[in-house]
Amino acid sequence: MSSAASRPASAPFGPGHTDDLMSFLAASPSPYHAVANAAERLEKAGFRRVEETAAWDGTSGGKFVTRGGAIIAWYVPEGAAPHTPYRIVGAHTDSPNLRVKPRPDMGNQGWRQIAVEIYGGTLLNTWLDRDLGLAGRLTLRDGSHRLVNVDRPLLRVPQLAIHLDRSANDGLKLDRQRHMQPVWGTGEVREGDLVEFVADEAGVDAEDIAGWDLMVHAVDAPAYLGRDRELVAGPRMDNLLSVHAAVAALTAVAGRDDLPYIPVLAAFDHEENGSEADTGAQGPLLGTVLERSVYARGGGYEDRARAFAGTVCLSSDTGHAVHPNYAERHDPTHHPRVNGGPILKVNVNQRYATDGTGRAIFAAACEKAGVPWQSFVSSNDMPCGTTIGPITAARHGITTVDIGVAILSMHSARELCGAEDPYLLANALVAFLEG
Repeated sequence: MSSAASRPASAPFGPGHTDDLMSFLAASPSPYHAVANAAERLEKAGFRRVEETAAWDGTSGGKFVTRGGAIIAWYVPEGAAPHTPYRIVGAHTDSPNLRVKPRPDMGNQGWRQIAVEIYGGTLLNTWLDRDLGLAGRLTLRDGSHRLVNVDRPLLRVPQLAIHLDRSANDGLKLDRQRHMQPVWGTGEVREGDLVEFVADEAGVDAEDIAGWDLMVHAVDAPAYLGRDRELVAGPRMDNLLSVHAAVAALTAVAGRDDLPYIPVLAAFDHEENGSEADTGAQGPLLGTVLERSVYARGGGYEDRARAFAGTVCLSSDTGHAVHPNYAERHDPTHHPRVNGGPILKVNVNQRYATDGTGRAIFAAACEKAGVPWQSFVSSNDMPCGTTIGPITAARHGITTVDIGVAILSMHSARELCGAEDPYLLANALVAFLEG
């Protein structure tokens, strides 16, 4: 690992960044917690919250907007013209998991259970026989929200013993409705039990709860792994690893008034199920914030068009490191490795938004930061995933580049990355935002 003394000026982060990432992951069991933690870090760095319903002014400095599980933050340098382009780091706050249904209290054969729905493309087997907590957002009758986090063993999805399924090791088949409902006790099922429980945990009256967005999470803490601790195991790296790096990079460049661009963090919710939400990348939130910033600084439509034409977005999301047990699933000439630096994602069918221009922009940022980087492309016989990158490029007409950190066990309840890659990514993002 490189020392702080040997890092370029545009590479302010070292191994301590990875320690901080692990704390961020543990403290962010839901998109709402991730946004709250990001907002707290921004406020400590001098950013101020602005409300969407309020009039915005054209003052310089750091500002941010939150909406549910999404957050947009930006820093306006002193004297920035209305047509000043943006440099955006895009990411998402949600991860595949199990989410509580509207009528959660259920049970069978003397077991009390919680009814859950599968969110996103999660690896179902990774939630079996694991100690699970419960977290999310409560909506009260007065319209306010309260975060709740039961970060201790509360739930469990018990797997069927091999004695009762001798073929389990030949190919486990899980029914998403029948086999994934967690247990949380024994006895008679009583409607309202879960709401009363979370109300008590949140310190509110159950009668005041009008709605909820609750989800389960693995309670085992992030940890270094390996003989030399060169790996990190933890939950929700897809994609809180990128959110954390983007917050760190934005706060690192904030306060500089010589920036040729306005640096932006755009962290969306609901990427894992298509981004079609008011807090998703397909929604209007990012475009509205950028436009309002232009207009607040006295600009008009022409300034908005000029700003967008010069804007670049790095869509930062995790990608696939080469798997030692399944190397044949990867393109034979593209084998991204952990601790090899961030990856540039390419797909000619625009599942990723990267083109040659984007490659040059990303390569220049990595070179400036002294950060190695790798290329990722899917094997031709495997379907390619996608990100917020193509959505952002198409919706806003801005140059977008897909990048990220290579990990294993993507969409598992517990994923795996290299210990160096989080701070290598953050350093590359700083250089990108600096222009």
